Amino acid sequence: MSSIPRSISSPKQFIIGTQLLSQMNDVIHHFGDNALLICDEFILPRVEQEAIPNIQAANMKAFAEKFQYECTDTEISRLRAIAESHRANVIVGIGGGKTLDVAKAVAFYSKMPVIIYPTIASTDAPCTALSVIYKDDGQFDRYLFLPQNPDAVIADTSIIAAAPERFFAAGVGDALATYFEARACYCADGLNLIGKKPSRTGLGLAHLCYQLLSENIELAMDAVRNKVVTPALEEMIEATIYLSGVGAESGGLAAAHAVNNAMSIVDELHHIQHGEKVVFGLLTQLVLERAPTDELNNVIRIIKAAGLPLGLEAMGLQTMEESIWRKVSVAACADGDTMINMPRKVTPDEVYQAMVAANTMAKRYH
Repeated sequence: MSSIPRSISSPKQFIIGTQLLSQMNDVIHHFGDNALLICDEFILPRVEQEAIPNIQAANMKAFAEKFQYECTDTEISRLRAIAESHRANVIVGIGGGKTLDVAKAVAFYSKMPVIIYPTIASTDAPCTALSVIYKDDGQFDRYLFLPQNPDAVIADTSIIAAAPERFFAAGVGDALATYFEARACYCADGLNLIGKKPSRTGLGLAHLCYQLLSENIELAMDAVRNKVVTPALEEMIEATIYLSGVGAESGGLAAAHAVNNAMSIVDELHHIQHGEKVVFGLLTQLVLERAPTDELNNVIRIIKAAGLPLGLEAMGLQTMEESIWRKVSVAACADGDTMINMPRKVTPDEVYQAMVAANTMAKRYH
């Protein structure tokens, strides 16, 4: 028996509903009375108009600060200084994945509770005890593993439904890899995102994530394209934000995210969403696993229904230059990344060949 225990981890609260921005004070008061609200640029005016007056009316303090686009050590330090100057005792992150990551990091280093309010469902970042830190030049730096998950995660379906379709689709891409990576990690008896063995519950939540994606993808995309909230959309948000995050954290990551991280060295792909790159990583992983045809067909059905790019050409990369993609394959197999959670040891050469095959397969299905 392994001496490393298995684990399940989750936010203390996950709240899903509509028109929740103006009710933020109902959650904040459980954790503090002086909040620093770290916000994406586009949501900042609404936060100042809808959230802050209600927080102040509840006899609490709040200050909103715009996130400066990248989750770096530089930005974390800047926001920590602001929190200290305002004597904040609770951090609230309101925005996309990088905003939420920086809020979690600021709260961790400042030893404060954190409330997460995703405005887009583009990644499973909201629920995880993890922040992805980038270098100042935009390249992937490291994972910051946190001792606990966010204190509360609030998913406002009306805001998420109103976000650009591409962001929602990217969340589908990120969530789509959850089950396959958790399955690989479980079979490998690898380590999940908090350094423990994957649990059967984590694998089960990851599988439910895949099930909800399979059942709801077309109807949920109809809702997003028309900016309306439907039961299918609500189930999809549960999958992309909660089940994907908890499933990945408790079940573990594998090749799909290792390839995604390594793709950060390709300058031409810096504008591509995290979940869009994860899809290419997933196709690479399925090639490495020699996945059954029916499984591949269903994965590609979901990718196409979500309107996600299928292959590198769809991301705007016309040629797959071998010298660059050999470097990507080496980076994907770097020590400390999640390629180690594949059921068998995978070499950089095998990853390179699988990426070429995945790209060719994507063209065939396109």
